[in-house]
Amino acid sequence: MATEILAEITGMLVEIVGDEYLLAEEVTMKTTFNEDLALESIEFVALAELLHHRYGAEVDLMGFLAEKDMEAILAMSVGELVTHIGRITHTSLARTAAGTPAASAG
Repeated sequence: MATEILAEITGMLVEIVGDEYLLAEEVTMKTTFNEDLALESIEFVALAELLHHRYGAEVDLMGFLAEKDMEAILAMSVGELVTHIGRITHTSLARTAAGTPAASAG
């Protein structure tokens, strides 16, 4: 599952920053958003929108970032986001399988 999520996030990053930039650098679980990818705040907003469209309101990138201090945000890796999405989607799938619908965003 993590490999699939990593591939999807990589595709989103290509859409946001362009494939010429990312072709020079392979995106891995250890790739950092700030130091390795030099993602700007507007690009984080674009990523948040793409994540929302792909995974729904439960994957709230801005909420996830709000739980971190500035140092943790600057050091955040793609792997941390992959793990977060995996946890959210796994919980959502488990609820669906158990017959409990996921809470809808209002």
